[in-house]
Amino acid sequence: MLEQDGRIAALARELAGAKDFLYLGRGLQYPIALEGALKLKEISYIHAEGYAGGEMKHGPIALIADRLPVVALMPRDGSYDRMLGNIEEVRARDGLVIAIAHPGDRTLAAKADHVIEVPPAAELLLPILTTIPLQLLAYHIAVRRGCDVDQPRNLAKSVTVE
Repeated sequence: MLEQDGRIAALARELAGAKDFLYLGRGLQYPIALEGALKLKEISYIHAEGYAGGEMKHGPIALIADRLPVVALMPRDGSYDRMLGNIEEVRARDGLVIAIAHPGDRTLAAKADHVIEVPPAAELLLPILTTIPLQLLAYHIAVRRGCDVDQPRNLAKSVTVE
């Protein structure tokens, strides 16, 4: 994953000025989409929402326009083909597709604006791997925007030790 860090930092330079983000995932990747959006909000102060890919046509699709960054979690799992349909919908509306995917995926590379690669793994382990680039992206965007990533504003620990 460290070899991807430079590519993610370069991508963050392009995306740091965005006002909104959309994160899409299906199945096991849906909670990871939620976490990616939350992390971006927490440390960069950019509005971000995570959605299940199957729910995209129930609201979020109306927001996609003008190069809105859409982070699509696209490992080769059971929902891959349906997620391809999601990113085709994003591209048809002029969204900017950032895909988290396995290396060498030519089909996806032809459809996405940017691809961040994660190694193949067992399906139940993939959420661990797809979380890492989302955290790195949020980190690099926040740093680029001049945010204090070590002490985000208005956040309180949910667990305290007395």
